Amino acid sequence: MSSPLSTPPTIAAGSLAARPQPLLTAPEGLVLRPWEPSDAPAFFAAYQDPVIRHWHPRQPATEDQVKEWFEQYRQSWQQEKGASWAVTRGGDEVVGRIALGSFNLDAGLAGCAYWVLPAARGVGIALRALAAVSAWALDEAGFHRLHLSHSTRNDASCRVAVKAGFRLEGTKRGEAPHADGRHDMHLHARIRGDA
Repeated sequence: MSSPLSTPPTIAAGSLAARPQPLLTAPEGLVLRPWEPSDAPAFFAAYQDPVIRHWHPRQPATEDQVKEWFEQYRQSWQQEKGASWAVTRGGDEVVGRIALGSFNLDAGLAGCAYWVLPAARGVGIALRALAAVSAWALDEAGFHRLHLSHSTRNDASCRVAVKAGFRLEGTKRGEAPHADGRHDMHLHARIRGDA
């Protein structure tokens, strides 16, 4: 049996799962909402894009598997382990994905991940979605620190992270396997109170 913490948890267990996963909004009509079964074709199509495939080695094999992932996302929220949102225009058209994972409620930590569909790139969607999720996580949910990692070769993700206030903290050597071999990964983080 583990001993109790000598400090109170940053986020009380049960406080997130006691309410539905939030619907978030971002400038220019973006709505971040939980995934729905009808989103499976758009989600699966995203992983046919060579850029998404290159940077995200975990890929669904079928639309049915996507629906299984959606169920895992729902359970992750209920178990206070993570949250995944469809990034949409107006709540309908899926243009990307953003997620928080690896929740540590005691320490108030979570990791971020995102992708944007090819037709929606270059107009700041990832930045607006990451800013919206960060504001919710740090200001409303009570997290203290958010972090994200990306390949040192992924300049676009690096720009999004920095513009969203995630400071570069270092390089994790040889951390992530990709189709073309292991990549060094940049570690970025934003903590409550950062500008």
